[in-house]
Amino acid sequence: MNNWEEKTVIEFASVLSGGTPSSSVSVFWNGDITWITPSDMSKLNSYKISKSQRMITSKGLNNSSAVLIPENSIVMSSRAPIGYFAVVDNEYSTNQGCKSIILKKNEVPLFHYYNFKFNVQKFINKGEGTTFIEISKKEIEQLKFKIPKPNHQQKIAKILNTIDAVIEKTEDAITKYQAIKKGMMHDLFTRGIDLKTGQLRPSFNDAPELYTESELGMIPKDWEDTFLGKYSIKNIYGPRFNANDYSKNGNVKTIRGTDFSKDGEILYSQCPIAKLPESKVNTHSLKEGDVVIVTTADCGLTAVFKKQDFEYIPSAYTVKYSFKDNVDPYFVKYFMNTSNAKKQVEQFIRKGTIANLPSSDLFRFGFPLPSPDEQKAIILRLSQIEKLINQERKNLTKHQSMKKGLMQDLLTGKVEVKV
Repeated sequence: MNNWEEKTVIEFASVLSGGTPSSSVSVFWNGDITWITPSDMSKLNSYKISKSQRMITSKGLNNSSAVLIPENSIVMSSRAPIGYFAVVDNEYSTNQGCKSIILKKNEVPLFHYYNFKFNVQKFINKGEGTTFIEISKKEIEQLKFKIPKPNHQQKIAKILNTIDAVIEKTEDAITKYQAIKKGMMHDLFTRGIDLKTGQLRPSFNDAPELYTESELGMIPKDWEDTFLGKYSIKNIYGPRFNANDYSKNGNVKTIRGTDFSKDGEILYSQCPIAKLPESKVNTHSLKEGDVVIVTTADCGLTAVFKKQDFEYIPSAYTVKYSFKDNVDPYFVKYFMNTSNAKKQVEQFIRKGTIANLPSSDLFRFGFPLPSPDEQKAIILRLSQIEKLINQERKNLTKHQSMKKGLMQDLLTGKVEVKV
């Protein structure tokens, strides 16, 4: 760390507070001056900010304690909460919930942005207050940071910004694939797949003769307009047991509602272990292909159990279902994620302190059922797009881990950069 020096913020920057024009004076508002608040910063998915939800006029600026801050300064939320940061690429102002750090000549804004984020706990630790925690201008000025020469700042900022760009690109890919999946879900559960062509059937508007009316709307004539309970062989609630039954030396893992991902995957690694009587385990033991549905809190969340090396059972707030051979469990899982299924959840749910969805009501769900072959074709389409989403999520985790390691190495001087 030969090129690094410990400095207080006031040695490499100045700090300014913000203010708010009177909300009752209309000429102070809807102008062309950016006026940043912590709320604006909470919505950021980038290091940059240039616009705000509310804008002020020059009259509003001149008749309040708000000040005009030069571009390429760093804005931070100093209360509610402490610790959002951004680089502003134009002149701006803020409310009193933000502080602006105006860097001296040759200091690299993007480096200090990353350095402040990496050391955010320093800011939080200096916060004071009863209604909400806030860090003052004076406290920020006296915070100490180790910083390198500007040419090293530039190199570090470039490296970290490069990995951030990769992360952003990966997040965009996930968003894109999720939008595609949502559109596919709608089409596949209203039009299905013509097995002769391998394509979606023509829409109802283009070929109404291919459709029939059901409780869930128009569905293909080839599909059965039925209900979920007709094809369920059995359903069993998970057993009730005491917190004392959880044990590292237990004989079974229990799947709770919190052990489901929002996409309907069971998070096996986080399921807790319990020690229960063998009779109880055997009665509730999950087998490959069993459908598990959450009936409390996140009602309707559905997953298909995949055989594991350990014994698993549903918890007391989930139900396991087995279905007849002509119903693929993955078709049930995907159906439960459609808008039609979610509407039925809202229709049958018992709302109280905690939402509840009895299994007897799940049996009454309207259920559009295609042939087994068409079910498999629909499942294949959806599993392919899910595979892309899951791969990008793995990539995202890898990139985020890489960024964390780079920040630790580069922002502590542990790894020296070459310039």
